[in-house]
Amino acid sequence: MRGDSRLSRMLHVLLHMARHNTPFTSEQIAKMLGTNPVVVRRTMAGLREAGFVSSERGRGGGWSFVSDPTTITLLDVHRSVGATDVIALGSGDSDPACGVERVVNHALAEATGEAEAILLRRLGEVTLAELSTQLDAICKAEGWDDQHAPHQG
Repeated sequence: MRGDSRLSRMLHVLLHMARHNTPFTSEQIAKMLGTNPVVVRRTMAGLREAGFVSSERGRGGGWSFVSDPTTITLLDVHRSVGATDVIALGSGDSDPACGVERVVNHALAEATGEAEAILLRRLGEVTLAELSTQLDAICKAEGWDDQHAPHQG
């Protein structure tokens, strides 16, 4: 999973896990996300280290949500999955020979830094519980069973 999609994918998984009181295997999560179970295990390890999930090996095992969704922010999840870039603009060349590119990179870096600070602050304000409440409202409006909303990916 690319860093820019890791956050949204893991939020997706955590919301499912928080709504169901049953372990999810790496294979189930991989199918949900359209990726490989090895990638899932690697990414979920960061969530385990942060104390959001636990893992059990063997029959009946898997990944379980073990935290309070009112205390987990989107920023917490972002940090735990090792996502680095929140916003990526510019050439990626930190020391270009071209003066035009240096000026452009400086302007983009300044704007990106300001935007990233705002975004990180907002991610720190939104909790998993808030997302779950929004999902509950969608389920109710669509007439879906609270625990069995259709899964589109």
